[in-house]
Amino acid sequence: MKKFVLFFIVLISFNSIAQTKYIPTKENLEARKWFEEARFGMFIHWGVYSVLGDGEWVMNNQNISIKEYEKLPSFFNPTEFNAKDWVKIAKDSGMKYITITSRHHDGFSMFNSKATDYTIVKKTPYKKDILKQLADECHKEGIKLFFYYSQLDWYRDDYFPRGRTGTGIKGRGEGEWDDYIDFMKDQLTELLTNYGEIGGIWFDGQWDQHEWDGKRFGKLKADFKLDEVYKLIHKLQPKALIGSNHHLSPNPGEDFQMFEKDLPGKGTKDFATSAEDIGNLPFEVCETINSSWGFNLKDRKHKSKKQLIQYLVKAAGYGSNLLLNVGPMPNGKIQEEHIESLKKIGSWVKQNGQTIYKTKRGPIHPTDEIASTQNGNIIYIHLLDEKKKEYFIEGFNPKIKKISYLKSNKKVSHKKSNSGLTLTLEEKEINDIDTIIKLEL
Repeated sequence: MKKFVLFFIVLISFNSIAQTKYIPTKENLEARKWFEEARFGMFIHWGVYSVLGDGEWVMNNQNISIKEYEKLPSFFNPTEFNAKDWVKIAKDSGMKYITITSRHHDGFSMFNSKATDYTIVKKTPYKKDILKQLADECHKEGIKLFFYYSQLDWYRDDYFPRGRTGTGIKGRGEGEWDDYIDFMKDQLTELLTNYGEIGGIWFDGQWDQHEWDGKRFGKLKADFKLDEVYKLIHKLQPKALIGSNHHLSPNPGEDFQMFEKDLPGKGTKDFATSAEDIGNLPFEVCETINSSWGFNLKDRKHKSKKQLIQYLVKAAGYGSNLLLNVGPMPNGKIQEEHIESLKKIGSWVKQNGQTIYKTKRGPIHPTDEIASTQNGNIIYIHLLDEKKKEYFIEGFNPKIKKISYLKSNKKVSHKKSNSGLTLTLEEKEINDIDTIIKLEL
């Protein structure tokens, strides 16, 4: 009750911070259902920052001035970009949708926008709209396309008052916040009218205007007018889903809840969404193949096949999608290491996708050793520790019709008791990444 009262006060204080009377349409609910069943998508962080090979936050991290940063677009000429290649990589990996940065915190638009001249079409030698090329290919191949859109801007004067980041960037002026909101509305209108049917908008950056005590985001300094913005999106494309990476409880008008580099409620990051802020919308976890979002030349921390597949499994075990990121190089190519990793995931998904797609969170609480997913009367138990031959699942005492190894269909040795279920595995049936048990209720 206290949480509801506090939330209500915040809504009143910020004058229509979200769509308080939002009722999702039938089309929107159908899109949410599709999203929940898709389970796996590709995240793409790509912009002029890739030229420097030091991640997407390089402008902030190196305190590059406005005047200096404006030189970067002239070096950005991704002549090897091929939308068909990117979509094929995603599709072969088992991914059902792509989310790409249309505009990141550096303020540079990766599409042909009339709202600003600071775009890939007007400021780079490439002079082409990569979002249009990608949208056309996604529509052709049946892959849904989402647009990441930054609410934070280190470049524009009208992003004022300033937030908590970008304070060391020289050349930033002062402008009118309402002008910035109008600019965002204009760009969102372009994104939702010029690229065909869009899966949704993935917002990021609201946290820049929140107070931060080192543990939790607090009061907002500026009003993002979410009520107006969200209404605009849902009006232009009723099926388009809205999510926002603000690390707090979902706002009315949002259609899915995302978790950055953290499984829902796991709390491994200082900015992680707290357990009490987890809502009942579809979930999405976003993670990197290495440790960077944007292209980072010196990032050698590439996750193994086992780590990536198990993270996909764990995400599904929490009832969540996995949005796995790649940071393309400035020439338009995706790193070979990342392509190889995605191929390996694709091979696994081809054999075991039924345990991930169209499933819901299973009845077994997920841990680092076990996860479960469910589709109707079928429960898939994912056993993730290749060194264990016996698992005791406390409190799990289902009525079992059949229990077998997914791969061999051979019966699994098990024992039921009032306190739970014990599984005893055969050595030759254990998989070093994921031993999957199919349980029919």
